[in-house]
Amino acid sequence: MAASFSLRQLEYFVAVADTGSMSAAAVRCHASQAGISTAIADLERRLGAQLLVRRRAKGVFLTEAGNRILGRAQELLAQADELTASAQAEEGRLAGRLTIGCYAALTPFLVPRLVDGFTQVHPAVNLELIEGQLDEMRQALLQGACDLALLYAFGAPAGLSCTTLRSSRPYVIVSAGHPMAGRESVSLAELADEPLIVYAEPPAQQNADHWFSLAGAQPNIRYRTSSIEAVRSMVARGLGFATLIQTWPTDTSVEGLPLASVRLSDPLDDVELVIAHAAHVTPTHRARAFLQYAQETLARPDAPGTTG
Repeated sequence: MAASFSLRQLEYFVAVADTGSMSAAAVRCHASQAGISTAIADLERRLGAQLLVRRRAKGVFLTEAGNRILGRAQELLAQADELTASAQAEEGRLAGRLTIGCYAALTPFLVPRLVDGFTQVHPAVNLELIEGQLDEMRQALLQGACDLALLYAFGAPAGLSCTTLRSSRPYVIVSAGHPMAGRESVSLAELADEPLIVYAEPPAQQNADHWFSLAGAQPNIRYRTSSIEAVRSMVARGLGFATLIQTWPTDTSVEGLPLASVRLSDPLDDVELVIAHAAHVTPTHRARAFLQYAQETLARPDAPGTTG
């Protein structure tokens, strides 16, 4: 029996649910607000259920039935998108939407290069990006908001399947004039009394606490900032030191002041950079192609941010 509703109606419904208003959904779908409203009203009539409650000047919210149907509508749209992409893959090209998430602190190191290269190889893929903190990206994967995400593999993220892209060793940065700047290595215990500048977003401080604990010392946290470049700039000015994982392509701060990177002599575990997807989801052709491209690109000797 043929469906009495269209994929376009489902697309409009999902857009309204995501954006919270008819007008925002109209912008997203490149349609008129009246067209969106009419399509959803017809969808409700055909399904025999009210999906949305419309509030003048306050947007819309989903009814109980709307919440139940939303997930199924998203699945149907994803299946239709994958059907199209699979047919095009048979013709030797990939197409369709692919949403990539990234831990915000990693975005400038990984995303520009991967997006540029991948879209050159697969120009018909509509690549979309989201970023946030680690827990946000893990939730985005589990909730279907993104297909893949670039993350650090701290702990064992439940419900995710992870592929390791590379491993990095924690290290410290100090100002060029710091007494430790010329050292080959330093222990955290030697730095314990000095002011520590930490990236304020999780899990940076938890990492610092853990690493110092392993070294039998207590960190002297002096400043916190949600800007990773501010961390480096404050260190370059001699206001403290910082522990980092990602390697910068330059040994100067954004102000042009020099920095020194020093290896940690403490027996700390390497930190894995992974590309993850929800374990209950089978990756699409597009997702598998991006995963492979990320593996190949970040395995190259000139890959940005590689540490030994």
